[in-house]
Amino acid sequence: MQVIVNGRTRQYRTVEFDTKRNRVLLIEQRLLPHTFKRIETQDFAATARAIRDMVVRGAGAIGATAAYGLAQGARAFKRRSMPAFQKHVQRVFEALRNARPTAVDPVNAMLEVRRKMAAGNTIEAQQEIALAAAQAFADDNVEDCRAIGKHGAALIRDGMNILTHCNAGWLAFVDIGSATAPIYTAQAQDRKFHVYCDETRPRCQGATLTAWELAQQRVPHHVIADNAAGHLFQRGQIQIVIVGSDRTLGRTGEVANKIGTYAKAVLAHRHRVPFYVAIPLSTIDWNLKSGAAIPIEERDETEVLGAWGADSRGARRYVRVANPGSHAKNPGFDVTPAELITGIITPKGIFKPAELWDNRHQLGFTGR
Repeated sequence: MQVIVNGRTRQYRTVEFDTKRNRVLLIEQRLLPHTFKRIETQDFAATARAIRDMVVRGAGAIGATAAYGLAQGARAFKRRSMPAFQKHVQRVFEALRNARPTAVDPVNAMLEVRRKMAAGNTIEAQQEIALAAAQAFADDNVEDCRAIGKHGAALIRDGMNILTHCNAGWLAFVDIGSATAPIYTAQAQDRKFHVYCDETRPRCQGATLTAWELAQQRVPHHVIADNAAGHLFQRGQIQIVIVGSDRTLGRTGEVANKIGTYAKAVLAHRHRVPFYVAIPLSTIDWNLKSGAAIPIEERDETEVLGAWGADSRGARRYVRVANPGSHAKNPGFDVTPAELITGIITPKGIFKPAELWDNRHQLGFTGR
């Protein structure tokens, strides 16, 4: 993605790796849109904290971060015992997996890294393979998003108003994004359209991140309050909804995504507006058989009871909004049933939710 920083335009990836220093490089997303800053995590524990604390967030981005974090942890091992190395790698895996439990991309990414590592006969060989495999995951993530854009752009016609929810853009992946990929591709094809960005309480990723991306890309857009979408649907001012996913069940077509996604799907269904979910292959969970089994992350209540922003001097500050003494419930995700989803945009094409399992081998399923 091209980003304007200090008046200069430069290409960035959301997640990168410093091989010489064995550090993961991340964009500090909590500071956006007011400050663009890159940070580095010094070890796998710091990388896990960056995922947990949402320095980096979004399915593909935390998948790549976890893959790099696993390689980072493996490369930091200095002893010569293979059994001790395997125990160490498992400890690294667990720390990164537990950082954000709802998204499946980190687990899929790390399992792929570990599968490739098994081909190495020595600790040094496995350490080298781990980094190469993590880099391959990051590169594949970009290509998946590029293909999503190619398939999804055909859904966007001149004059459309598009609704998004949360951020499934470049910042949520290594580059390009999933839900934004069709938007960016359609823009490159000179189509004219408008985007409504749900603010996406409580962390406001739509207002801060998606809006910032679209502004950087000069895509016409407005931020709307989450509760304004129903009014726009009722007035015929939304023609299509495109969202991302943190876990899509390959067996059922159910989709776990940022809290509020289910409500938008219900509204779209009520008003006969097509509702699409854009995902790379790493977001598909081929094992779970019911959306009820998806672990839903419960986040800290302070996210609901207040808000972060920048003061007049640009300093980041938290302000309490809710009644003093009140508590909040803060589920981070919800699950949208397959019957509310028009189609799932993948790098291999657009499928109805019920078609995922029938096309599982084309979509990367390696089991029986």
